[in-house]
Amino acid sequence: MKFLKLCIVLLLVASVTSCFEDRDDNSISASEINDFVWKGMNAVYLYKDNIPDLANDRFSSNEDYANYLNSFAAPETLFESLIFEREVVDRFSIIIPDYIEFEQLLAGTSKSNGLEFNFYLKPGSATEVFGIIRLVLNNSVASGLGLERGQIFDAVDGIALSTSNLNTLLNQDTYTLNFATYNDNGTEMIEDDTIVSSNDSIELTKQVYTENPIHQTNIIDVDGENVGYLVYNGFNSNFNTQLNDAFAEFAANNVQHLVLDLRYNPGGSVNTASLLGSMITGQFNGDIYSKLVFNSDQQASNTNFTFVNNFNGNTINSLNLNKVYVLTTSRSASASELVINSLSAYIDVVQIGDATTGKTQASITIYDSPDLTSVDINPNHTYAMQPLVANSINVNDVAVPSDGLAPDIALIESPRNFGILGDINEPLLALALADIQGLGRFGNFQIDFHPIRTDINIKPIEENMYIDNEIPLNRLEFK
Repeated sequence: MKFLKLCIVLLLVASVTSCFEDRDDNSISASEINDFVWKGMNAVYLYKDNIPDLANDRFSSNEDYANYLNSFAAPETLFESLIFEREVVDRFSIIIPDYIEFEQLLAGTSKSNGLEFNFYLKPGSATEVFGIIRLVLNNSVASGLGLERGQIFDAVDGIALSTSNLNTLLNQDTYTLNFATYNDNGTEMIEDDTIVSSNDSIELTKQVYTENPIHQTNIIDVDGENVGYLVYNGFNSNFNTQLNDAFAEFAANNVQHLVLDLRYNPGGSVNTASLLGSMITGQFNGDIYSKLVFNSDQQASNTNFTFVNNFNGNTINSLNLNKVYVLTTSRSASASELVINSLSAYIDVVQIGDATTGKTQASITIYDSPDLTSVDINPNHTYAMQPLVANSINVNDVAVPSDGLAPDIALIESPRNFGILGDINEPLLALALADIQGLGRFGNFQIDFHPIRTDINIKPIEENMYIDNEIPLNRLEFK
């Protein structure tokens, strides 16, 4: 097989002008897309050395390689065959049938009604489900209808929710939520709690929506000292300026403590995560914040992210803090975990809530083009891939453990303790404020109310940490 030279440049494009409808999907064979899948994974996949079929000397001839590609009827099948320990190690690499839509999702744009949910099994049941609104996005369909965090529902379109129908009912573009109330029957026990259906309902229709991840900022007076509170829902580089503006507000109000709420933040841009670390601190300019370590063929691409005092001509608004409080749930992932892990090597990070997801790897978007970038993409199909390409570690070479970062103060968010975000009595925030006041640390280990996992498209790209285009991979050759 001819040696192919690939200069892999990591590039994430926010918009593409060509349309999916213009492409003739029947004009390209599966083996041609399979060729892209194998070459892309061979070039950049983090766990390449663990997959014999990705070895540079795997094929003895062009015919051998062609027969291998033709043995897979679909690109998805080939892709999955190249993933290292899908259930244990690489839970996150994906193949993308339509990169145009995917790029929009990474930019924060998707069809949404503005609601995010948690789902739980009803007490005493293994199949019956109820949901609770955990977040109402700003300027969305749901916010316009007056929906609020903490509202409970147990049916959709009049159909009682269960583990078997949950995903189907709530992945519709239009549906009706049928509300309910939570009754604890006046006891501390969960076993006798009930969900009581009501006659209240509301219909919602999803629209194209772009989320500003800076969901909420508050300044709270605690014993004469100002505490900044930030609900940050995604490391979206398109909103770096708005994030910096939030810290300008904190600095202008002489914020002396910060509570960073990442409980619903599944990750995003590695570079934005480093900017956030610089905004929280400011006294470590030029020091290593985090590192990315690539596969054995890409060691020249290993990259250090440093604390900085500016970006894109903007001066960073830094708080120069030596301590920060971070609120987390099991949905806090990737770049959220990077911030906790990286800052903890420099300052005191007090994590409050639940253990995080446990994703230490970063990914890139690669395309079927001569150099795997978004330049000169093969016009015959819209496949792309988002494979894991690097491990993220802090300055002390410590990675986020696969079972997540454990909280310093544990409190599982549950239907019994949902509150209003930013309210001083909201349980997770109240724990942070109590610690700031020196009132001692306490928590609530209600493990019975961990939310169940679903396939509902709550966040467009769950548990994602991606690399912006600042990092070029080295030139390499492969067979």
